[in-house]
Amino acid sequence: MSLDNDPMVGLPIDERGAVITVGTFDGVHRGHHDVLSRLAALGRATDRPSVVVTFEPHPLEVVRPADAPPLLTMHDEKLEQFVQAGVSYVAVLPFTPTLAAYEARDFVDAVLRARFRVAELLVGHDHGFGRGRLGDIDVLRALGADRGFGVTVLPPVHAANGRAISSTAIRNAIASGDLAAAAEGLGRPYSLTGRVVPGDKRGRLIGYPTLNLASPSPRKLLPPDGVYAVTVQTPQGPFGGMLNLGPRPTFGDAARRIETHVFDATHDWYGAIVRLDLVARLRDTQPFSGIDALRSQLALDEAAARHALQGLATAAPSAHLS
Repeated sequence: MSLDNDPMVGLPIDERGAVITVGTFDGVHRGHHDVLSRLAALGRATDRPSVVVTFEPHPLEVVRPADAPPLLTMHDEKLEQFVQAGVSYVAVLPFTPTLAAYEARDFVDAVLRARFRVAELLVGHDHGFGRGRLGDIDVLRALGADRGFGVTVLPPVHAANGRAISSTAIRNAIASGDLAAAAEGLGRPYSLTGRVVPGDKRGRLIGYPTLNLASPSPRKLLPPDGVYAVTVQTPQGPFGGMLNLGPRPTFGDAARRIETHVFDATHDWYGAIVRLDLVARLRDTQPFSGIDALRSQLALDEAAARHALQGLATAAPSAHLS
């Protein structure tokens, strides 16, 4: 949506206005989901559409590229989470130098009021917007009082350690391989989404055929190289599996790959979009003396992965994918 377009294109918002939240929402973690669930509930209670206004790319990629963090969720991954939250609409604003230069009042007037007829704005406790993020909570409340819309500020959601859940803390957990801490903050396993592409079929020769994903954007945060227990979400349903993320030193292959042996599935589905939910880290990547040693380790990895996946919803054995 360009700022030069008609303000109401695609959003049938009448004179009652909309309930809105604004943010980058990287990760769409438990704190974000608290905001989204409250937004959707308020929309239903007031018979108004609930609207998420978010940005692409991440604002720091425009204003301070050197400080832009790796992303927990790419664009389509974020949209999937918004859909699951039950909001009425998602408006994706291109974050440009022009938008970055907007003062807080200009963003409120030109975007939130003119485009989306904001009646109530829900934001997190640490929200900031406008040029230099100078539009803090006090500025928002003052603008709301002057322009005639309500402002609801929501408290943080805390992790078990008592700290507020944040995208930064989740990034740190993933970068260190702490999937449990990341999942606690996200409210779900950390995931990778991609298109299935042909591999070199080497896994089939040793009894462990793999589903290979295209390399993600370099902006996507990946955990450390290693072997992981995963749930593979496919168009045909979920399957258990074990993921090798990284090189294949036994074969002298230094390229970083994303290849998953899917349990109890017997067909290829090239071109499909699948999601890998990382459930547990099993071991580091390591070289083996030969194919037999590698095959023996893979058998141990499979047993460990199946154990880690016990109790999770996966498809029935011998299911066929298409």
